[in-house]
Amino acid sequence: MNKHSQARTSLAIHAIRATSLATLCLAALLAAGCASYTITPEMQARAAAENPAPPKDADFPALDSAKWQQGAFPSIEALRAMHTGMGKDQVRGLLGYPHFSEGLAGVREWNYIFHFRTGAGPAYITCQYMVRYNADVLTNGMYWKGPGCADLLKPAPVAARPAAVIQSSPAKTTTLGADGLFRFDGRSLADLLPEGRRKLDALASDIKASAQPVDAVRVTGHTDRLGSASYNQALSLARAETVRDYLVQAGVPAQRVQVQGRGESEPKVQCAQTSRAALIDCLAPNRRVEIEVSAGR
Repeated sequence: MNKHSQARTSLAIHAIRATSLATLCLAALLAAGCASYTITPEMQARAAAENPAPPKDADFPALDSAKWQQGAFPSIEALRAMHTGMGKDQVRGLLGYPHFSEGLAGVREWNYIFHFRTGAGPAYITCQYMVRYNADVLTNGMYWKGPGCADLLKPAPVAARPAAVIQSSPAKTTTLGADGLFRFDGRSLADLLPEGRRKLDALASDIKASAQPVDAVRVTGHTDRLGSASYNQALSLARAETVRDYLVQAGVPAQRVQVQGRGESEPKVQCAQTSRAALIDCLAPNRRVEIEVSAGR
């Protein structure tokens, strides 16, 4: 074979290899459900408002059909960060790739096998977790299969301070409507509205100016019943944590502030409107953050 023939053969081999590599990369991207797109507030609002019916246990895939049957031990904080309106890349960043073969393009559902330690040696419980996507390819529902699995995301109860340690005067509770505190579906410091910041500034000033030393400041987040229970639990806790962070930045002692999220479990009103807009308005009192201040004597 002369030099020209060898050169042509080498180029052909390189072209075949490059084509094969590109094909494999494309297949990997499709299998992973990759998509490059911008997530807008309007898309997130649609995802939060859809509230689809939750799946039945029979809708979850059989465990022995998983591609990665070992499952994973996920981060509780990563699961708490899950909410509606997230893209597939964002979900993958928190939870990794789905454990089942979900298909190629247009996938609207990801399934996982998650294990959680019981505290008794190496023992653990196994739960299935489903993430569903809407037509915009944003999350619009997260669901659990397994007894007590959704409860694993609830924060540990705050230990009560023994009465013998300190006597406290009656606690003063301030209730702030979440709609006036945060932008729609917001939960971070960047999502606080100007009016909400003014209210928190005034509250921080009152706490710092208290004639009696502050014993504890308990911040509790609440949501309405729209959306999944796991989403509402995560949202209520995130909003309580944001209020805590703001109060601490305003000078309230961090060691005095406790936070908890109660999700939709403690509603103030019950509503049965058939119009979604009217239902959202009626449920407004349930979307709130309560700040309970206890001062010592």
